[in-house]
Amino acid sequence: MNRPILISTFALTALFASRFPSAHAAADVPAPIDLGSRLELFVDDYLIDRMDGAQLKLHSPIRAETVLTFDQPWEGSTCGYFTVINDQGLYRLYYRGSAPNPDNKDVHTAQSPMTVCYAESRDGIHWIRPNLGLVEFRGSKENNILLMGQDALSFTPFLDTNPATPASERYKATTGTKIAGIKGYGLAGYTSPDGIRWTKMGDYSLIPDETTNAFDTQNIVFWDTVRKKYVAFYRVMKAGVRWSKFAESADFARWPKESIQWFDYGNVPMEQLYTAAARPYERAPHIYVGFPDRYVPHRTSPQQPDKVNFGVNDSVFMSSRDGVQWDRRFLESFLRPGRDPLNWTDRNNYIANGLLQTAPDEISLYYTQNYRSPTAHLRRGVLRVDGMVSVNANYHGGEFVTKPFIYKGETLVLNFETSAMGSIRLELQDARGNPIPGYDLENFPPLWGDQIEHPVVWTANPNWGTSLRKLQGIPIRLRVVLRDADLYSIQFRPAKK
Repeated sequence: MNRPILISTFALTALFASRFPSAHAAADVPAPIDLGSRLELFVDDYLIDRMDGAQLKLHSPIRAETVLTFDQPWEGSTCGYFTVINDQGLYRLYYRGSAPNPDNKDVHTAQSPMTVCYAESRDGIHWIRPNLGLVEFRGSKENNILLMGQDALSFTPFLDTNPATPASERYKATTGTKIAGIKGYGLAGYTSPDGIRWTKMGDYSLIPDETTNAFDTQNIVFWDTVRKKYVAFYRVMKAGVRWSKFAESADFARWPKESIQWFDYGNVPMEQLYTAAARPYERAPHIYVGFPDRYVPHRTSPQQPDKVNFGVNDSVFMSSRDGVQWDRRFLESFLRPGRDPLNWTDRNNYIANGLLQTAPDEISLYYTQNYRSPTAHLRRGVLRVDGMVSVNANYHGGEFVTKPFIYKGETLVLNFETSAMGSIRLELQDARGNPIPGYDLENFPPLWGDQIEHPVVWTANPNWGTSLRKLQGIPIRLRVVLRDADLYSIQFRPAKK
């Protein structure tokens, strides 16, 4: 009969030492990745050593409801550059308004002074425009306008989580604007104690970059909790193609020129990426995820071929672990224009800067629709938590094995889904790929279902439960066998107190 296998921590350590004295003693075994207890996404092959019959799969958002229609006189049909922020359960939305000017018929310049508009929500679905009473528009201050004028072009705020930030500067923002002595645009800075009342920092550019078309669309700045620095992703032109750059600084007010680097997209076709829409993923802030808007200037709307041609747009997905090297393996669209012909025009399908976790199992993102149309609006899209990319296998099955890693924690938690016939099975291996007794595939019953946080249990010994404490600090690999299933993320978590 089969008997439970009991192995002490000392015995496991001795077993591994005999097979694998150290990560540096054998050239064929790489040094282990230290996962600690952080959540790890499968948006790239950072953790994956090899796959057989499995692949990384991109998942598009589910189209949900319209959350805001731009029907106010100060907004207009070309609202853009949206930012969403979660401030302790109050969701804040910032965007540019550009109301039509009846005295100017040119489609590119037919706006009154641009505005920065503000809305808020408690659930991410129902948004209100508070009457701020701050800025007069056509004789009235009854509106949701924060600022008006040139600086509204690409005004992009963020909640500054730098612990050294004074309360008076809890919010910060940047905007591409005309600055004396600079050809083109500079990047101006603003501060605010409450996200409503803003003060300009001065008439100078935070980042010293005069590259062609620098800062002329939405630029993303934030405090990086992993780097312990401010990070910027901003727009430039490179060889006639819309591109982005990276910069970092310990001081929001001054950015060293030597920190500036071009985005490196790897060996992929050059495409016009209008905005980066990239930020740290909140549940795994060591990973940046981006949703740049891809511009195809030579195409017209298939339903309206005689319309003035400004190109068409969709959105794509990318990720990075350092802010400079970007993984663009998914060249297909993340967000297609869809069936509505009014979304087959330029500057549609722009995904807002920021994601909101609006339910325990869902993430909301927001994107532009019907740009240049009287029905222009902002729509919500829904993803499962961690659900941008998965490791996927079809009905016939597949598997992958990770690189060696060490972890800190007691319980392995999975975010996964299968079909009714599908399954996921796991195996822990030593650094050389040998199954660890008691944690082999035969001792792991198939999983099926759909769960965001599933604690893993091996059955070799009922007393083990979910505890993996005995393997902490020892280089191991994870083998995952899938059939008609997706695995989105894993995490080793400490024991609950």
